[in-house]
Amino acid sequence: MASVNPVLIVGAGPVGLVAGLRLAQGGVPVVLTEKNTEVQDDLRASTFHPPTLEMLDELDLTQGLLDAGLRTDRWQVRLHETHERAEFDLAVLRNDTRYPFRLQVEQRVLCALATAMAQRQGRPEIRMGHELLDLTQSESRVTARIRDAHGDQYDIDASWVIAADGASSSARRLLDLPFEGLTYPETTVLVTTHFPFEDFLPGLSNVNYVWYRGGTFSLLRLPDIWRCSLYADRDESDEQALTPDSIEAKLQRIVAREEAYGVVEIRPYRIHQRILKDYRVGRILFAGDAAHVNSPSGGMGMNAGIHDAFSLADKLIEVWHGKASEDLLNRYTRQRRPVAEQQILKQSHTNRTRMQERDPATRAAELKRLQDIAGDPTSAHEHLLRTSMIAGLRQAKQIQ
Repeated sequence: MASVNPVLIVGAGPVGLVAGLRLAQGGVPVVLTEKNTEVQDDLRASTFHPPTLEMLDELDLTQGLLDAGLRTDRWQVRLHETHERAEFDLAVLRNDTRYPFRLQVEQRVLCALATAMAQRQGRPEIRMGHELLDLTQSESRVTARIRDAHGDQYDIDASWVIAADGASSSARRLLDLPFEGLTYPETTVLVTTHFPFEDFLPGLSNVNYVWYRGGTFSLLRLPDIWRCSLYADRDESDEQALTPDSIEAKLQRIVAREEAYGVVEIRPYRIHQRILKDYRVGRILFAGDAAHVNSPSGGMGMNAGIHDAFSLADKLIEVWHGKASEDLLNRYTRQRRPVAEQQILKQSHTNRTRMQERDPATRAAELKRLQDIAGDPTSAHEHLLRTSMIAGLRQAKQIQ
């Protein structure tokens, strides 16, 4: 055994929880700290791709997600005024995965399921309301200074630290690591409503990326609600776009109706594309949004973080039990960073750029190109292997 000190995971979102459960499954002691006192319940990711469902099956979490979620076997890019569309059928992946669909269910469901499992098993140990304040490391351990929910401070000696504490990672900040990339100019306004768009828009699927005259929006359906991603008009400030009147006007553009829409939740956020140069700094390793962030277009961010968690946890298990040297952990960056950079960030940037296009002729040409891809079995298969994140995982496996 490498050390009597546990692995410390900072952040009890999907990435931290999955990493903790996977390590515990492999016989590694884990302490997981989370600065929030409760599992976060706000609007975040809501798409699970096929390989993610396969991974979570190994932790006995997939069935709970399937029970709570909506299976989506088709997704679309659409022109709103004419209802023309390119539709991609995930059934072409039936020989590549036992889950040839996207599952639409909010990440908070995964967090609740994973937290409940940890509590039943008694591992990993989860400490809610415990915030990371400082990190120091030597060749044999990392010492983390933590503040608990009562404001008291204490130290944890850990064999390794996994920073899974999100895009604003405290661990990354404490190590003063450059987070290179860019911030897109627009703010996304995520709105949920119970209005049944499927009854009013012909041929609508459960996942839709839509151009309308002068702008764009997306519609993603969950079991009992629709998530609408809206954007400020060209003559609007971000503050104006968040007003009830502006949100109502944008929803009315999607489907005009006499009464006002019932809006359940609103969450504005900025979109970033950033990545760490190295996911390992000595005994501190980064995963998920702490290591890379991308446009949510295509629903890849949370999924990529879960893939990070499995890759890293499986390597740490081998190192912990003395089956591999610590050098194995360098392979984590070699395998996961190219996938994040070449597949996830690149694909999500392409998706975002496509939907921000305003020129009608360019839109028409792009829609025709997508329709041609969707209509050709070979091209559709290759496209869906990429967009469903299967190709990226296969690429990573080849890297030593």
